[in-house]
Formats: sequence, C-alpha cells, structure tokens
Amino acid sequence: MTNQFGALLRRLRRQAGLTQERLSERSGIGVRTIRGFETGERTDPRVATVRMLADALALAPADRDELLAAAAGPTGPEPSAPPEAGGTGHVSEHRPEPGASAGRSRSALHDTLAETADQLALTVGTRWQREEEQRQIQDPFPLPVRWQAADEHLMDHWANIRRAPAGERPGPLDLAGELDGILDAYQRLPSGRLVVLGRAGSGKTILTVRFVLDLLRKRARANAVPVIFNLGSWSPTTTSLREWLTGQLVRDYPGLAAPGPGGSTLAAALVEADLVLPVLDGFDEIAHGLHRAALEALNATTLPMLLTSRPAEYAAAVAGTDVLTSAACVELVDLTLTDVVNYLPRTTRRTSAEATVWDPVLAELRERPDSAASVNLAAVLTTPLMVMLARTIYSNTPDHDPATLLDTGRFGTPEALEDHLLDSFIPTVYRYQPDTGQHRPRRRQWDPDRAEHWLGYLAGHLHRLGTHDLAWWQLGTSMRRSSRAAAVGVLAGLLIGIVEWLVAGVLGGFLGGFDVGFGVWLRYSLADALIVGGTAGLAFGSMHWLTSRPGGTTFEPSRVHIQFRGSTRKVRRRLARRIVVGLAGGLMFGVGYGLVFGGVQGILSGYLETWLRAGLIDASVWGLVFGLGAGLVYGLMSWLEAPLDIRLAASPTELLNTNRRTVGLQLLVWVPVFGLTVVLGGVLSVALLQGILGPLVFTVLGGIVWGLVGGIGGGIGYAISLTAWGRWVALARIWLPLRGRLPLAVTDFLDDAYQRGVLRQAGAVYQFRHARLQDHLTNGFRARQRKTHSRKSRRRKPD
Repeated sequence: MTNQFGALLRRLRRQAGLTQERLSERSGIGVRTIRGFETGERTDPRVATVRMLADALALAPADRDELLAAAAGPTGPEPSAPPEAGGTGHVSEHRPEPGASAGRSRSALHDTLAETADQLALTVGTRWQREEEQRQIQDPFPLPVRWQAADEHLMDHWANIRRAPAGERPGPLDLAGELDGILDAYQRLPSGRLVVLGRAGSGKTILTVRFVLDLLRKRARANAVPVIFNLGSWSPTTTSLREWLTGQLVRDYPGLAAPGPGGSTLAAALVEADLVLPVLDGFDEIAHGLHRAALEALNATTLPMLLTSRPAEYAAAVAGTDVLTSAACVELVDLTLTDVVNYLPRTTRRTSAEATVWDPVLAELRERPDSAASVNLAAVLTTPLMVMLARTIYSNTPDHDPATLLDTGRFGTPEALEDHLLDSFIPTVYRYQPDTGQHRPRRRQWDPDRAEHWLGYLAGHLHRLGTHDLAWWQLGTSMRRSSRAAAVGVLAGLLIGIVEWLVAGVLGGFLGGFDVGFGVWLRYSLADALIVGGTAGLAFGSMHWLTSRPGGTTFEPSRVHIQFRGSTRKVRRRLARRIVVGLAGGLMFGVGYGLVFGGVQGILSGYLETWLRAGLIDASVWGLVFGLGAGLVYGLMSWLEAPLDIRLAASPTELLNTNRRTVGLQLLVWVPVFGLTVVLGGVLSVALLQGILGPLVFTVLGGIVWGLVGGIGGGIGYAISLTAWGRWVALARIWLPLRGRLPLAVTDFLDDAYQRGVLRQAGAVYQFRHARLQDHLTNGFRARQRKTHSRKSRRRKPD
C-alpha cells in the first residue's frame, strides 16, 4: 500500500467530520490501525477492512471505488511526457489527474473479478439446484426445518453482532425461523456471521443448500458468491482459512486456477476481494483435536460466513477458546409429529380413495402416543435424515410395509429402529427402481450385496484418510505406499515389456532377427523384454514411491489442457522440478538396464567379465541418453499447458475425462519428442564417448528400435506412475477390482450410486449422502471383514 491510501483515508474521514476515535467506533476497527493507515506505518489493508471503513464513512460509490483502488496500490510506473517545445531538452514529469490511473486500474480489476464472480455464481447455482432436485427436497415439499436461538454462551455480544458503536447496548434479534426464512435471518445480522447447530441428520445440509440458492437468486452483480465448503479436509494448524478456501475453489472449479490480477490465481483474487461468501459445512468433521485451533483461525479473519456444526463439538471449542467473533448462533429443533403426519402420506401412492400405506402407522402414533412402539418410532422420526430414509424404504416399495416399524419384538429401542433404517437403505435403493413415468434409460443392475460391500470399502477408505470427500484420484491411496508403488511398477513394467517385445523382438525379427533361428530369436526377445520391463517397472515404481506422500495426495488431476504454443506465464520452479524428476527417472532406467543386461548376458554366455564391462558402458551411455531425454521432455510439458475454461463446471466424471484427455495429449507430445531425443542422444553420446569408453556401435536399426521403445514405453510409464489418471487406472481400475474391493466399472458404479441417492456431488468429489450413513457402512464392512478372517483362521487350525 502506498501513502496515497493513507492520505485519501484522512481526507475522506475529515470530510465526514469524524475523528479517528469516532471512525473506530463506527467501523469496529481499532484506532491504532486507523492511525497506522493514515501515517503509512501499517501496510496492505485487507479488502474487507477497507470496505468496513468505507461503510462507516458512508462513502458515495465513486469515493468508495477510489479508496479500494488506492488500497490496491500502483500497477506500474507512471509515463513521462515528451520535452516541451523549445525547452532545454529535460524531460518534465507527467502528472496525471489524481485518481485517473488508479481509476483505470480499479475499473479493469473490478470488471475482471465481477465477470469471474458472475460465472462462478451461475455454476454454483446450477450445481446445487441439480443436487436439491436429486435429493427430492422439493418433492412434494421441503420438510419444515426450524431453528431457535442457541444458548447465549455460544454466541458473541449482541453489540458486536449488530456492529453497534461504543457505549450502545442493543438488544437481541429474534432469530427463530423456518427453512424458507434462512436468508432473511442471515441478512438481518449486520456482522454477516451466523452459526447453525444441529445434531446428526437434523437438516444442516438442507439448510445450507437452501441458503445458497436463495442468496444467488437475489444476488446483485459483483456481489459475493455463496459457496459451500466441507470443513472436514481443513487443517487449521498448517493452512490458513483463505489459502484453504482458494485450494478448494481450484479443486471444484478448475478454471479458477487461471492467472488473476496481481499474478495470483482467479480463485485467490476472489477470496482476497471478499467476493466469496464461505458457507462452511461440518465444523464437527474437522479432525479430532483441531476444533479449538479452527475456531481461533476463523476468528483471525473478518470474513462473513455461515458455519454449521454439531452442538457438542462447537460447544467444546468455545469452552476451550472463545465464541466465533461477531457471530449469532441458532440451533435446529426436532420435527414434530404433525410435520411427519403431513409429509409422509404425500410421498406415496394411495391404496384407496383417501388411504395410504402410512395411515395405520401414523394413526398408531396419534392415538397411542404412550405405547412402546409409538415412543420408539416418534423418537426416530424427529430428524429429516430418518424421515427421508423411512420414505425411501417404505413409501414406493410395494413389498415393504411401514407397519414393520411398530414391531417392538424386532426393534425394542429407538437405536434399533435407526439401525434398521440404515441397514435397509442400500438393499432398497439397489433392489428397487421406481417408475418415474419418464423416458429415461434403465439403470444398470448391481447385486445389492456386492454393492454394499463396495460401498463399505469406499466408506472405510474415507475413514482411513480422515475425510468425507470421495475423490477418484485418491482411490487406493489408503493402501501402504509400498503396495501402491508395487502395483504401479508391475503394471508399468508389464506394458513396457510388451512394447519392447513388439518393437525390438517382432519388428527386429522381421528386419533380420529371424535369421538366427526362430527358437534363438524367441528366447532372446523374451529375455530382452523381461529385462527391459523389469528394469522399467522398478524405475517407475521407485519414482512413484519417491514422489508419493504417505497420504497419497501428491498426484492430483491436471487443472490444465495442452495447447501447442508456448507461454511466458509458466513458473520456472515447476519447470526445474520436472526436469530433475525426469532426469532421475531416466538415469535410473538407463543405468539399471545397462547393468542388468550386461550381467544377464555374461552369466548366459560364460564371459561374465566381458559382459559386465559392456554393461557398464551401456549403463553410462543409456543413463546419459535417457536421463537427459526424460528430463527435457518432462520439463517441456510445463511449457505446453494453458488454463481450463473458467466456465467449466467440474463434476467427478468431467474432471476424470478432462484429465484423461490431458494425459492423452501429453503422450502425443511425449512419444515423438522423447523418441527423437533418444535417437539423437544416442548418436551424440556415441560420438562424444567414442574412444573414451572404447569402440562404440550405434546402428540405424538400433536407433529406431530404442527411439520407439523409449518414446512409447517411456510415455506409458510416465502416464501410469506420474499422473493422477494413470494411478487411477492402475489402482482403481485394475488392482482394487482384482482384489474384489471395487467393481471393474467403478466410474459407472459411482455415478449410479449418485443417481440412486447414496452419494452426493460436492464439486469435483463425491460424498456419502450423510456422515451417519458413511459411518454405518464403515462399521458393517469391518464387521464382515472380521468374520471372514475368523472363518479363515478356523480353517487353518489343525483338527
């Protein structure tokens, strides 16, 4: 920030007739901070701080824009005017009108971010409208999610919530309301901060979706865009809130990775400009032990927000530190029997003129409220989650009678009833497909037991990773790192070995290799393919192990697509890192192949010393060739990338398809360039090392063979071991299905689970419809695994 901001702030404050102390009272910003701005001692005010000052000064739009532009600082040197006619030749400094350059800079910045925010708003609205329809929230009408004010000790002073000047003590606002009034309740809070508490299944996610859609419908151009973020993946001790929000935006909206104003990404610019309103869902899902740190990190920002949590976790965090600054707090209340009676009959067909399958059950609840069956069922049907499960299992399934829920012999407690509903959900949605009356393709049929097994594995996978985000590029990453590297290395080695046999063996045979006899040629070609494949598999498996972190999050989907032109905006650090990785991998393969090939030939021929010497020479030559070639080509990839379209709405399937196309285009570049590099590198290396390492021979046929093997095989190895899509193929499409953990058509299975309402989409990832369902599936999968291990142990015991 330059002194222009401080001088402008002082002038506007004096025009408003305010002292620094009075401006501090109005804005809620410390008087020391304001004094530091005006004297130039404090720099880089956040956009939110400048806006609070502008609000307190009640600035006109033009003055407000000028203050924001001054806070952004200059964008470049001011131009100089030409020498005056007849002058001495000295250049006189050009002085533009005050605010002219800043105004142009502000206008360009404002237009760019406004357009980006509008595109983001359209994408967010489309996504959550589709999600609301998928979950049948409006069919036939939304359940009446209600709330009331939470305990006073869980919210800040009303003076802070209402932004009252010092000395004033305004009273509380009436915060009680229902689902369709959530936006009004939020907008009555001057602080723009609201905490929503509710127990599991009480409707917190339904409320956040409705809040986002209602706010988007009334949003004015260039206003903040509400975006839902699941807090389960945030580590507040290592990542600031704004940095984490930026990362989540780039993951779910890849186009926001494009360069933005000031050299940052568009995502970072939107967050810093407060053009993203965080709707933070699941404070309770943050890793155990980090809730206090998370609350402290939230209090370190001035961002407006809506935060949801289960009551116990939030109350514990408040007891350990403080309330969320300037935040009001409400708590969701249970559904009533009247709510259930009004809702469930309208979700099913009539069995007669006025009767439905729910009528006998609801009559029991109304007429005998004190019976054991009524008490248990009434206690269960107090949350939207359980009501929606009951609807799914009994409303449109002719072979299921809801009167079963009144059987106290089977379900003696409310907990037993809840377990029954959770147990029955997966078999129901996979066994029965309702007739919607619309012309839609028939769903693929999955065996219910196998589907539950696969979903249980996925739930356990998320539990081991400590997240609720089911990302396709992380499937298999809960395995041990050594197991992942082994699976990747075996697949890469097998494919490269096949390429070596087809190119060097078959092609070489047709070009003269058959002259030695078919049997000799076959043994030699298979041995060579085994050596090349084994060495390459070891090299690429090792590279995968070295570049993978224990959590398996190193390889993420490409946020870019290939374009065949250079770019001066690429970061040199990424180029250098890729060159180093490629150099190490190529050197490992070249040296390994030379040594192994020489050793094997020496053992088979009986001339071990001679062949070891030849192996050392081959290791030197091929290590140099493959190391430099792989480093240069892998680095070249960073100069052939361009940002994705900002309007791209990333769903898991879209991101997977985009990443597959990216890898395919990379291979189209890699194969010919790396192949040619190997040929030219071989020629140059032989020429340079001729005489130093003894007489060296590099034939045209050998150059062609190694160029093809290096280009095709190296490209395959790179794709399998060093890209998110390749690891997805190796682990999720091959390894895990072979072990029975997932189906072969895992993409179809995940999309089908979303269509059936088992999963939901949250940007580029899936999530289980509810954390309670995920936990239930995890426990069921573990119980089945224990039974299987127990049976195997009994079989091994001697009689």
